[in-house]
Amino acid sequence: MNTPTADTHLITQEEVLDRWLCSALEGGFQIAIWRAPKSNSVQLILDQTKEIKRVNLELDILPQGFIAHPFADQEDQKAFFLEASDYFKFDIDTPMTEAEDELYKKAKRSPTEIKGQVNQLLRKAQPEKNSFQFSSTSKSSFIEFVEKGIKAIQDGKLSKVVPARIQKVHLKDNFDLTKTFLELCQRYPDAFVNFFHIPNVGTWLGATPEILIKTEGLYFHTMALAGTQKAEGEDPVRNAAWKQKEIEEQAMVSRYIVNNFKKIRLREYEENGPKTVKAGNLLHLRSDFRVNMEATNFPQLGSVMLKLLHPTSAVCGTPREDSMKFILEHESFDRCFFAGFIGPVNIENRTAIYVNLRTAQLINEDVLLYAGAGVTADSVPEKEWEETTLKCDIIGKFIQ
Repeated sequence: MNTPTADTHLITQEEVLDRWLCSALEGGFQIAIWRAPKSNSVQLILDQTKEIKRVNLELDILPQGFIAHPFADQEDQKAFFLEASDYFKFDIDTPMTEAEDELYKKAKRSPTEIKGQVNQLLRKAQPEKNSFQFSSTSKSSFIEFVEKGIKAIQDGKLSKVVPARIQKVHLKDNFDLTKTFLELCQRYPDAFVNFFHIPNVGTWLGATPEILIKTEGLYFHTMALAGTQKAEGEDPVRNAAWKQKEIEEQAMVSRYIVNNFKKIRLREYEENGPKTVKAGNLLHLRSDFRVNMEATNFPQLGSVMLKLLHPTSAVCGTPREDSMKFILEHESFDRCFFAGFIGPVNIENRTAIYVNLRTAQLINEDVLLYAGAGVTADSVPEKEWEETTLKCDIIGKFIQ
């Protein structure tokens, strides 16, 4: 980084993001912005091709970019892909100089004008008709859905199912996308904070705690994250007490991963956990799995496991095919990218794909908050409703 002199104009991170967002929204381009867990760097890509691309899940042969896949598998199993026409990275804690911001010299307007344009364009980013296709899920209909899930489990048709709901809210008048993104980075240091916009497809903002697959150097990584309780007290992680329902729910996800390893005859893996982790105002149980791809002679493990794992039992249920069928039959809305997967591909020799949880879809003046709850034989419908309310609030409190 250049050392600033007395007469050097320093540019804030907020100004930088506003300029990139303005360039994308005005140009009709696709854009993805993210901050990886425990990182101080914001990264972004701008896809200027104006081509909505769908790609096969062969991660190792894709160019630099960002992938987004809906919850429900399409027949072709292809994902949306934003190709990196431009890639940019900057430190959250360190303002930049004019020379370091690629868009600074191109900007003909003041930072205030640019911010106003971003927030105005954001409200017009999607066709207006889309917002009328959704309404908030009523408490009674969600509880009825949970009760049907419990009965299916008691009848031996399922072991677990994950019903979801929508909370529709109005975007607050003074909503500022860049401020909100940077605030999410500050409040949720262990989450994958993200924003992505694909014209006429979707505009999403979130902070997800769950990695689906990651490949970096020689290693493949995935995790089993399930079980939920509210984080309370001065040291909630240390004082957490888990009930059998949550322990078994998390164990199902771990077994699901191990069973997929067995399908591809992979026996050499490290498993650590379960341990209690904090994600926003919630606690979860997590186990981590790691594989040396060179030692196992499996360089395509990331692509193979991505296809096998999604959708995991943490967002769908067990058995997967039966629980997916149950959800599609009884859920009154299309989850779209909620509980699908998103993340950067082949950026700085790393691919990190996350389950798209704790997320919100922005549609003009409305926001759709999505949340699901893992239902087992021991579930209490009222508590599952309360769990989804807590999950919606993780993003909702910043935008309404």
